[in-house]
Amino acid sequence: MDTQNLLFSLFCFFLISLFSGQQQVVEGSRVSPFAFRPKKFFVFGDSYADTGNNRKDLASSWKFPYGITFPGKPSGRFSDGRVSTDYIAEYLGIKTPIPYRWRKQLADRLKYGINFAYGGTGIFDTLVPEPNMTTQIDFLQQLLNDSVYTKRDLKTSVAFVSVAGNDYSTYIATNGSAGGFPAFISSVVSQLTVNLKRIHNLGVRKIAVSALQPLGCLPQSTAQFSFQQCNETENTLVDLHNQLLVQAVNNLNKQTNSTSFFILDLYNAFWTVFNQKESHQVSPKFENPFQPCCVGVSAGFSCGSVDEHEVKKYTLCSNPKSKFFWDTVHPTQEGWQAVYSTPAFQNSLKQFW
Repeated sequence: MDTQNLLFSLFCFFLISLFSGQQQVVEGSRVSPFAFRPKKFFVFGDSYADTGNNRKDLASSWKFPYGITFPGKPSGRFSDGRVSTDYIAEYLGIKTPIPYRWRKQLADRLKYGINFAYGGTGIFDTLVPEPNMTTQIDFLQQLLNDSVYTKRDLKTSVAFVSVAGNDYSTYIATNGSAGGFPAFISSVVSQLTVNLKRIHNLGVRKIAVSALQPLGCLPQSTAQFSFQQCNETENTLVDLHNQLLVQAVNNLNKQTNSTSFFILDLYNAFWTVFNQKESHQVSPKFENPFQPCCVGVSAGFSCGSVDEHEVKKYTLCSNPKSKFFWDTVHPTQEGWQAVYSTPAFQNSLKQFW
């Protein structure tokens, strides 16, 4: 990637945005003394939220050692244990919604909502042949059409939309140009805005969308620096995405004359954990936060890989609780617990009420 051209394009884009007069704080988000209690929780997005939708023949999340901390075996979560969806559901006082693919087998759990998120997917199609976000929303529309849920059900529901960067990794993998990156970021946020509005139009009362985490600090990016520092070029792209997302959410709230849309501040939550200098009971200091617990033995392998003789081709740390990252992309359960416990994340969650 031509870093100089990329940064110049981003700088120009930032200047235009800076002088456009757009406000950079999400407005109208205060806890009401008459706060409602949601009864259902719907989830859309990717592997940061998926709790078991991916096909077993496609996803590493169904391979050992995924799930070793919770529930003790692979469950389709991209971690050693619980993920963001589990912690948000706990905060809401709702049972973790079942994955969409298990809706018929676990029909008695539909009353808590459904998780439509599929690992590896994005706003647009990615290299993973699973439903993108538009199709995930189609699934909810179909359940409404089939009277599995009613409009009234959705009026007492909330949604979480996870966007963890798969559109951008796909753009890079398909040889997207550095100069075209800002325009592509704008198109991603534009389509995400359409998706958020569509969820709202179906009747969902409150919709949280995650800010993009610092992609340049994921182990897949820090490995080239021996897990010692982040890739600042990637993080500059993240800054642009998040800036445009704030503007989009503000505009949605103005258009709907509501406070229905808000951002879960994953970006600052991650940085709070990375920058932590002292150990705390709820958010421990991690041994080198950029170094993952589970990695492939070489570039051709990843966490959970085995060869044709079923010999494992990955290394596993002795204590997942000592690591923030589980694999080269996803936090451990302890990592998600730390993120959940940060002021940035907790203050965001209050906007559900």
